[in-house]
Amino acid sequence: MRMLRLVSIVLIFLSYLGAIVVAEARAQNAAPKRPALPAGFVAEYDVKYVPDGDAAQSLDVYFPEKPAAQRLPLLIWIHGGAWQGGSKSGLPYLSQLPRGYVAASIEYRFSQKATFPAQIQDCQAAIRWLRANAERYSIDPDRIGVGGASAGGHLAALVGTSGGKKAFPMIGGNEDQSDRVQAVCDVFGPTDFWTVAAQADEDKDVKYIFNWNKGDPYSKLIDGKLGEDKEKCDAVSPVHYVSKDNPPFLILHGDRDALVPYAQSVELSDLLANAGVEVTLQRFPGAGHGGPAFELPAVGRLTALFFDKHLKGVDTKIEPLPESEVTIKRSETPAAK
Repeated sequence: MRMLRLVSIVLIFLSYLGAIVVAEARAQNAAPKRPALPAGFVAEYDVKYVPDGDAAQSLDVYFPEKPAAQRLPLLIWIHGGAWQGGSKSGLPYLSQLPRGYVAASIEYRFSQKATFPAQIQDCQAAIRWLRANAERYSIDPDRIGVGGASAGGHLAALVGTSGGKKAFPMIGGNEDQSDRVQAVCDVFGPTDFWTVAAQADEDKDVKYIFNWNKGDPYSKLIDGKLGEDKEKCDAVSPVHYVSKDNPPFLILHGDRDALVPYAQSVELSDLLANAGVEVTLQRFPGAGHGGPAFELPAVGRLTALFFDKHLKGVDTKIEPLPESEVTIKRSETPAAK
């Protein structure tokens, strides 16, 4: 029975990981689409989480058509797109609905319209709104996980480390609700704007695509210079808020990422571990900013069990996978396995 359960988890989460790759590859110019929903589930789209706010301050929520007998854990997705584009329509958590989850996907203001901290203020406002409306959507407000990739990974990590600290002025009301979460899956997200350019320069194995501090999306987000404007770099960086009460983290990152240095995830992982926070850093040898390695069966199992452990209380141990299980050979693709 245990083996059947694990096989089921793998198959379901493979569609999730594939959705991450597709969604993030199209993040810069994604066109909103309404996904097909599993039987028994409905959705509300473009729900405003800031009354009379910006058009971008909206979310989609996917929940049981009939109220659940018991409240369900919530998985929140934050899309990527260099803080400049993307769409909440690319939700990779739909496959988790039949497994006993509610899901939501957050839209937020882009840096062309509002520089930091607008993005994290939006994400935290959305979390508070979802908690305030938990009964309507069969959500258990004490079991919320958040995930994101690239820029969304950065925001998910920042939600995790800064949650409950009141580090940013609240917007959107619902100030009686918490913006803390209980689990974070950060998929190749930037974590320290003070060190990112230096780490990229030091990594001689990867040619980075950005000309740092000359129009790159990082410096545009903070309207400042990386490695020079200390206050702005600290404020936007998840590493700056690490503390022993942070939620558990699962971090997925390729060591040949040309947009976000792998060292960014190592830095965050080390700080979390030193603070006593449960953290698992999964390195993908030879992988870049996404790609087929993130779709491999073992990765699906790891991600599913991480959320199941921390949001459902499943008794399991989360450990990094062997390199052989997360490495794509030249003649190998997930579809061929």
